[in-house]
Amino acid sequence: MPKSLAKSLSESDTSRLIEMAWEDRTPFDAIEKSFGLSESQVIELMRSQLKRSSFELWRKRVTGRATKHSALRSKEVQRAYCPTQYKSK
Repeated sequence: MPKSLAKSLSESDTSRLIEMAWEDRTPFDAIEKSFGLSESQVIELMRSQLKRSSFELWRKRVTGRATKHSALRSKEVQRAYCPTQYKSK
C-alpha cells in the first residue's frame, strides 16, 4: 500500500505532505483535508519514504502531541500553522 500510495502522489505533493507531517502545528486533519489521507495512511507513507531512524524520531515526536491531533487541541486554536510561518520574504 505505501508504495502505491506514494506513486499516486506527485513528487511535490509527497514532499509537501512529509513537510506538513513534520510540522508540529499541522494536525493530521489538515493533511487529510489537503491530500485525502488518514493518519494511518500518513504513517505508512512516512514509514516508506523516510529512513528508519528518521521515521522513529518522527513517530516519537508526534505520538500524543496535542497540536497534531485536533481532538486534543485547545478549541481556541483555529489555525493549522504559526501566523509567521508563511510570511513572504
